[in-house]
Amino acid sequence: MTTTQDAASVRRGRPGHSRDSLLEVAVAVFNERGYDASSMEELAGRLGITKSAIYHHVSGKGELLQLALDRALDALFAVTEEPGATCGPAIARLEHVVRASVRVLTDQLPFVTLLLRVRGNSPVEQAALQRRRSFDRIVTALVRAAGEEGDVRPDVDPAITSRLLFGTVNSLVEWYRPDRELDVEALADAVVRTMFDGLRARSR
Repeated sequence: MTTTQDAASVRRGRPGHSRDSLLEVAVAVFNERGYDASSMEELAGRLGITKSAIYHHVSGKGELLQLALDRALDALFAVTEEPGATCGPAIARLEHVVRASVRVLTDQLPFVTLLLRVRGNSPVEQAALQRRRSFDRIVTALVRAAGEEGDVRPDVDPAITSRLLFGTVNSLVEWYRPDRELDVEALADAVVRTMFDGLRARSR
């Protein structure tokens, strides 16, 4: 015979959503309404569960934000550790990072969109911005190395080049939609060709 306490334990253990599915809905709400304007009540209503069921998985809204931002940032930093980003001429490594970052953006679109909207209004957001700056420094170092190797035009500051490159990549969140059936590899090719044709040093 099942007691009331046993039934309560079952309900707590089976909230109806995994942490991943909860996170996906939370990110959708954060992107639609903004993180600050989103509430746990709204998340619970969107999910069709109680707030206590959400707390079964996370401590609160701040942890959901951190999990979402870390997912995007971890994917970007993983790109910088791939063989294509660590071996060979700097220009080839830079191209690999840009191309792979386009793939990350298309694969993790809602999470990257949320990351790009962070303004540092909380410790979680400040930490995410610090990690973004670390990523930017990696890209800038690759641009500088490619310039020193004679493969990148020397008349543009490496930090500016880095910002221009990823300004282009990041702009994809404004119009790229998976349901448009745009081939991701073709999109990455278009970004790389457009940017790198102007970036490469001209042979004399």
